[in-house]
Amino acid sequence: MKTTRILVGSYLTLSVLTVVAVFLMRHHAGLVNPAVWVRTSIVALTSALMMSFVIRGAQKRLRVVSTVMLVAITVILAIPGDFPLWLKVEQAVCGLLLLGVVIKAWRRQPA
Repeated sequence: MKTTRILVGSYLTLSVLTVVAVFLMRHHAGLVNPAVWVRTSIVALTSALMMSFVIRGAQKRLRVVSTVMLVAITVILAIPGDFPLWLKVEQAVCGLLLLGVVIKAWRRQPA
């Protein structure tokens, strides 16, 4: 569970720092648009939710939310759309962190 805590903690930290960056770049329409605000807010909230699951030992909930978020990130990276390159790079890093969480969360635990 220690590795999972580190991965989710890193995901949470990156997500919060991204929201701060979005706030600081809010006057640059080419870098921050409404889709960026929505996406980064969702990611920050779900990362905090995942950390609460790690702290409480809610393994099943962590499995579901981390898997859903990993799929969502994969879709965002695969489909051209409203997100600037810098956010896609950040989401790719988030996706790698979540891949580790998903692998750890779905690994069969010894009885």
